[in-house]
Amino acid sequence: MANEKMVAMLLAGGKGTRLESLTKKMAKPAVFFGGKYRIIDFPLSNCANSGINCIGVLTQYESVALNTYIGNGSKWGIDGNKSVTTNLPPRQTEEGATWYKGTADAIYQNIDFLDERQPDYVAILSGDHIYKMDYSKMLEAHIKNDADLTIAVLNVSLEEAKRFGIMKADETGRITNFTEKPKHPESTLASMGIYIFSYKVLREYLIKDHKNPDSDNDFGKNVIPEMLAKKKKLYAYEFEGYWKDVGTISSLWEANMDLLDGKCTMNLYENTQRIFSEDTHSLPQLIGETGSVHNSMINQGAEINGSVTHSVIFNEVVVEEGAEVVDSVIMPNTVIKAGVKIRKAIVGPDLIITSSKEPTEDEVILVNN
Repeated sequence: MANEKMVAMLLAGGKGTRLESLTKKMAKPAVFFGGKYRIIDFPLSNCANSGINCIGVLTQYESVALNTYIGNGSKWGIDGNKSVTTNLPPRQTEEGATWYKGTADAIYQNIDFLDERQPDYVAILSGDHIYKMDYSKMLEAHIKNDADLTIAVLNVSLEEAKRFGIMKADETGRITNFTEKPKHPESTLASMGIYIFSYKVLREYLIKDHKNPDSDNDFGKNVIPEMLAKKKKLYAYEFEGYWKDVGTISSLWEANMDLLDGKCTMNLYENTQRIFSEDTHSLPQLIGETGSVHNSMINQGAEINGSVTHSVIFNEVVVEEGAEVVDSVIMPNTVIKAGVKIRKAIVGPDLIITSSKEPTEDEVILVNN
C-alpha cells in the first residue's frame, strides 16, 4: 500500500571516521558496496518498495557526491511524478546557521518540512546499514499497538550489545527499559536505528528536547529515555532478516564477503523487493583468455585478464595479466597492474595499483591512495 500518511526522514550526514580514507571525500552512505551499489541504495530502495512516496534525506558531511548521486530520486522511482525525494542539508534560519548537532536535532531543524506535509507518522531511518525491510509492515504493527513510537530491533550477542541501544520489552512487545550502549547489557534486544513515530508525539518531544540546554539532542540518549520516563507507549518490532552495520573497514569487507559465502540471506535478484541502483551503462564484463574467476562477483565493464578468487569486482575495474586478487573488494575504475597480488583488502575507486598489497597479519587492509 502507498503510505501517503507517512513521511520518511533518512539520516545520511554521518562522517564515517571508522571507514578511514574511504570517507575523506564522501559521506558514509555514498560508499560503494556489493559490486554495483552504494550503501544508501538499501534504505532508499526499502522506502520505494514499502510504498513511501515522500522522503527527506538529511545530508551534512561531504555531501556533494551523495547529493549528486541521489539527484531527484529517479533511480528508486521517487522522482516527483507521484512521489518526492528532497535533500535537506543544514541551512540558515532566523535562529542562525548551525550544523546538525545530533539525530534528534537534525529532525528538529526540519520540522517545517514535516509540518508542510502534515503526516500522521514519520519513519526515521539510518542511511548506513545493509538490509531489506518492508516498512509498511512495521507501520501496521505501530497502528495496531496504538504506539507513540515503534523501534525496529534484532537480537545480538551480549558482546555486540555494548555497541547498540539496548532495550527490554514485556510479553506484548512494549518497551520497559532502554539504555544507549550499556557497558554491562542486561538484554540482547538491540535498536536498529529505525523508528516510526506518531508525528504529534514526535513533534512535541523534539521541541521539548531542543529547549533542554543539557541535551545531546540524540534519540537514543535523550528523546527515547524521556518518552519512557513519561510513560509513552513504545513498542519493539522484531526484525529477523539480514542486517549489517558497515561502519568499519572490517565490517564492510565482511558484508561483501557474505554475498559470496551464502551468509547474506537477502535476495538481491528478486523482482518484488529489488535494490535499485545507478545503471553505469557499461559494456558487458570481459574475462580474457588469460583470465580466471572463482566464486566472485564481476560487474559490468570489468576486464579480467588475471586471476580473481572469492572477491567482489566493481564496474570498469581492470585486472591485468599475471595479477592475482583474492578475498578482496575492488571499487570502480581501479586498475590492478600486471603481476600485482592483492589479498584480503578493500581497494578504493579510481586507483592504479602497481605494487602488491597483502596483510602481514589476519586483518583487512584498506588501499586508497
